[in-house]
Amino acid sequence: MVAINQGNMAQTTAATSSASSVNSVSTMNVLHRTTTLGNTTISVSPKFAPTLSEDEAVGQAGLLKALADPTRLRILSLLSRHEGEVCVFEIVESFTLEQPTISHHLRILRDADLVDCRKKGLWAYYYVHREALSRAHDVISDLA
Repeated sequence: MVAINQGNMAQTTAATSSASSVNSVSTMNVLHRTTTLGNTTISVSPKFAPTLSEDEAVGQAGLLKALADPTRLRILSLLSRHEGEVCVFEIVESFTLEQPTISHHLRILRDADLVDCRKKGLWAYYYVHREALSRAHDVISDLA
């Protein structure tokens, strides 16, 4: 439990509110600061700003996170090498991992839209979304 001294808290609040710094976010998602020095208010804008919005960065990070795993890269390699659809059973037998683990990795790849599947009877057949791999390539190229 934390004890708060009301006198010190009032002094801290007053000091903070008169100290001067108010932050705001513009429509471009860039932090602008307004600082008060005495009776003068100064607006400060950053010299550099990111080219990606927060939403774009989150989307691209999700795509790159899906690629940032050795098992998922190996699954993509397997699917890319076989142009058509590969049965989940064939994917599982190509690895030393158990079926639930492979299914977990396939779900992550599907959530990132890197692969998709088609159900046929009891089996699922997976294939690569080439456009998503191209998008990942573009993301990395834009950073270079």
